Amino acid sequence: MKQANRFNSISPGWNAVITVFLAIIAVVCLAPLILLIVISFTSADSIAYNGYAFWPSEWSTVAYSQLMKTGTQIVNGYKVTIAYTIVNTILSLLVMSMYAYVMAQKQFRGRTFITFFAFFTMLFGGGLVPSYIINVKYLGLYDTFWIFVLPGLMSAYNCIILRTFVQTTIPESLFEAAKIDGAGHFRIYAQIVMPLFKAGLATIGLFKVVGNWNDWFTGMLYIENPKLTPLNTMLTRIMDNINFIKANADKLSDDQVAAILNDMPTESCRMAITVITVAPILFAYPFFQRYFVQGLTIGSVKG
Repeated sequence: MKQANRFNSISPGWNAVITVFLAIIAVVCLAPLILLIVISFTSADSIAYNGYAFWPSEWSTVAYSQLMKTGTQIVNGYKVTIAYTIVNTILSLLVMSMYAYVMAQKQFRGRTFITFFAFFTMLFGGGLVPSYIINVKYLGLYDTFWIFVLPGLMSAYNCIILRTFVQTTIPESLFEAAKIDGAGHFRIYAQIVMPLFKAGLATIGLFKVVGNWNDWFTGMLYIENPKLTPLNTMLTRIMDNINFIKANADKLSDDQVAAILNDMPTESCRMAITVITVAPILFAYPFFQRYFVQGLTIGSVKG
């Protein structure tokens, strides 16, 4: 026992070295985020003359003022994004966990087929044009809230991860004991699998939340109604408009208007948009961190 403890422990000196090393890595990881926030509060002249700096020569909130001129659009974009992120994440976890539970049942004769069916979709896909035709012409999801929810409910990769989690962490004898006690599949799924599923669901849930939150392309393709425009799509359009106006500012007849447009903080606006987009995810991550490390080791080989 003492020999095992000796191999599993480190000396105070090495402990200090590892702590310093991890602290340096943490600083390196945090430095880009800090620089991003600082640049968003940097004036356009300071960026033009001095470039990016952790301590700019002139601070400014013009970038955020420009974004606030959109009125309630940013608030509405937040509401839409939060709504479809929550709805899509909950429904997709429910659907994928059920599919994974079925794939993990060794007694089910169609398990091989549905596993291959999910795996086949990872190798071959119809592409953008067929999916657009199906979503618009046949499903009627154009310019509706459900375009953000229904097409992304299933992910074959996530289903296979959840299936592996069921097979490696939940003993088969537990399923057999529940069946002997008269429990059906829905009861086993709800009362046995789901409580033991927390680490896997939290990991996949975090991936789904980040993916849904960062999705701007769906809104760009399918949404015209300003009340249904998600945050990232709206911010992308604002940035495109700023770049377009600045690129054509010299063609304006009014020199004063052209000068104002040329002074628009393109770089700081870009960073401010990133800060507004990333901030909610940074606050949400600690709630998933409890299960995240355990979920990442799903199916790992134990020595």
